[in-house]
Amino acid sequence: MNSLDELLRTAMQMEGSDVFIIPFSPVSTKVHGKMTPITEEKVTPTQIQGLIDRAYELAARNQHNLDREGDDDFSFAIRDVSRFRCNIYRQRGTLAAVFRVVAFGLPDPVQRHVPDLVMKLADIRSGMVLVTGPAGTGKSTTLACLLDRINQTRSGHIITIEDPIEYLHPHKGCLVSQREVPEDASSFARAVRAALREAPDVIMLGEMRDMVTISTAITAAETGHLLFSTLHTLGAAKTIDRVIDAFPAEQQNQVRTQLSMVLKAVVSQRLLAGTDGLLYPVFEVMTVNPAIQNLIREGKTHQIDNAISGAGSEMLSMDAELARLAREGKITKEAARAYALHPETMERQMRFGAMR
Repeated sequence: MNSLDELLRTAMQMEGSDVFIIPFSPVSTKVHGKMTPITEEKVTPTQIQGLIDRAYELAARNQHNLDREGDDDFSFAIRDVSRFRCNIYRQRGTLAAVFRVVAFGLPDPVQRHVPDLVMKLADIRSGMVLVTGPAGTGKSTTLACLLDRINQTRSGHIITIEDPIEYLHPHKGCLVSQREVPEDASSFARAVRAALREAPDVIMLGEMRDMVTISTAITAAETGHLLFSTLHTLGAAKTIDRVIDAFPAEQQNQVRTQLSMVLKAVVSQRLLAGTDGLLYPVFEVMTVNPAIQNLIREGKTHQIDNAISGAGSEMLSMDAELARLAREGKITKEAARAYALHPETMERQMRFGAMR
């Protein structure tokens, strides 16, 4: 069995995005969305333990979290190869691991196909911006692009709170403090509360996992800071419902009012396999105008999709983007239908665009 360093280097050469080390299967990597074996032989639990020991050695980290909780998240770098975000976990009484490739340096929004409408969100000065989507769809990459744009164009203090830290941001126009949970802070909520005493201009909260963290994040946005965060939801309407539903029923009306005032935008994204074998990101962008503020406040989130579709160039509809990619031949029509939020609406957009 090759060393962990060699396996990860091979995955990078194959342009893999993730490396999977799971008992009694070949070590595999995901290349443009497809599983590809790296090794011919199947890996044994004993071999996996050795690979995992090396990961902890590279991260200069002990295995207490793994022993206590049954899983562990952390990141590390291999010189001249890449950075990696790692999750070690127990399954069926043995250990397994998944490594996400996080390239050295910061992502280029043009190369990653991040729309200008998304990058313009870096101009916002206060409030809350949420980047949402299923796991592995590029939320961290989009946030890194936005933070780097702010770092290049402003002077101030950026604080990131992550588990684990993925992209490393150098000091440019801004000073950047990067805190990792649980190494640098015991919890997201505690780190956000502490950030309010650290004179931040921008706070990037890796994930809003619970009611306490969400409430603290809303407070940070209310006090004049710009706060970015993520949720594993898809679509602006579902994202807003998810935030509100995190609170007890007696608090939800108050939260709706607060959210209508502090929320500035919701970006939803997912990755689709293209007809050329590459992966294409698909974005929805909702910017909060007075009409959407009213819909949030009045609990009419079911009308938000129509508001996005009718906003013209001010917003992006995911169904419209799926229809565009299908018309351009970058994805199949079947894929567009499968991933559409409203398939019938998307079909009409696909036909309408073709007639034009």
